[in-house]
Amino acid sequence: MDRRSMIKAGGLAGILAAGAAPAVHAQQSIRWRLASSFPKSLDTMYGAAEIFAQKVRVMSGGKFEISVHPAGELVPALGVLDAVQQGTVEACHTASWYYHGKNEAFAFGTNIPFGMNTRQMTSWMLDGNGMKLLREFYAKYNIVNFVGGNTTAQMGGWFRKDIKSVADFKGLKFRMGGFTGRILEKMGVIAQNIPGGEVYSALEKGTIDAAEWIGPYDDQKLGFYKVAPNYYYPGFWEGTAQVEFFINKKTFDTLSPENKSIVENAALAAHQNMIASYDARNPVALRQLVAAGAKLKQFPQDILVTAHKNAMALYQELNDKNEDWKKIYVDYAQFAKNGHLWFRFNETPFDRFMQAVDS
Repeated sequence: MDRRSMIKAGGLAGILAAGAAPAVHAQQSIRWRLASSFPKSLDTMYGAAEIFAQKVRVMSGGKFEISVHPAGELVPALGVLDAVQQGTVEACHTASWYYHGKNEAFAFGTNIPFGMNTRQMTSWMLDGNGMKLLREFYAKYNIVNFVGGNTTAQMGGWFRKDIKSVADFKGLKFRMGGFTGRILEKMGVIAQNIPGGEVYSALEKGTIDAAEWIGPYDDQKLGFYKVAPNYYYPGFWEGTAQVEFFINKKTFDTLSPENKSIVENAALAAHQNMIASYDARNPVALRQLVAAGAKLKQFPQDILVTAHKNAMALYQELNDKNEDWKKIYVDYAQFAKNGHLWFRFNETPFDRFMQAVDS
């Protein structure tokens, strides 16, 4: 054996003795921070992010860890999108329509008034063009989105007095989300943006006349029925309300295909879990609220008709001036129309029959 061969052999022997092959590398651990727009007290909403993080950890064998932080701990509740966009945190869990002020098209990630129900929304996102269209839109903000849960159909809110017609909306100080406020303001409503923790005292003092929150399970915790007992339905502005996981695009692009798949499947698990949780908990909470004094009432038909007319006018206005909105809305509206046809002839008649015999 010549000297060169001896050196090569010795080098190989040294590597083998060290117990490592040149091409083998230990998988690096990944640590992310996720900022939520929701407080821990909203255990179903906030809990979806915890489920997401748990699934990521388990599926990665502990190599991929995500710490979940409630609203205000790292960044303000409504600052989470900016934090992800700028890379301050790697991910967030939020409702996209909070950011309609940046661009009205953000509303589609949650839902729009008189829009789809829960199953239709999930179908549009996962089997229609919803995810594709939103991904293209969100890319402008350096984020990648994944479904992150759904509150299912929401209630119309708590009112201190009876609502008998559109006329009763005039001058009504209503704690209401911003995008829907643009529709109800045309009916005379004075939309108020008040943090959840301050709503009860505002109702009690008469600072506001009404407030919408989510649905029976979450509403029950805040005790609104004690000061505004009239509980109206349906929440026509939120036939369903989807929340999403936003991930910094540059950060997501660095993940391996395996870890990208883990993130996607963990998000799907969290999404379905939230839907199941609300469908299981809302019926029980609704019965308890009624037993405690809440008065269930349906919005008069003229309110629904007027609000729908205002919504359609707003959507046409946005089609004319916002290309991002128009691109998504055209597809969204057609998908919803097809879904309504199917539900009309099969799902809804069956549901009505079963609801009647079980009442």
